[in-house]
Amino acid sequence: MTYTVLIRAGNESGYVATVPALPGCVSQGRTRRQALPNVKEAIEVYIEALVEDGLPVPMQIDLELVDVEVSAR
Repeated sequence: MTYTVLIRAGNESGYVATVPALPGCVSQGRTRRQALPNVKEAIEVYIEALVEDGLPVPMQIDLELVDVEVSAR
């Protein structure tokens, strides 16, 4: 299975990785490079927990990233 992962700079330090298709599946790392294997492990544990509980595993849906420019007052 393949999932899209969003990585952003953390509020204080490091990087935070989230998986939009798996609500609540979040991991982090000191660097982007460290965040990737951490989030991969988080995805695997998340899916294992769903399977153990007899719950369906969400599949990756088509995801389109679009930049939207807004102006705030």
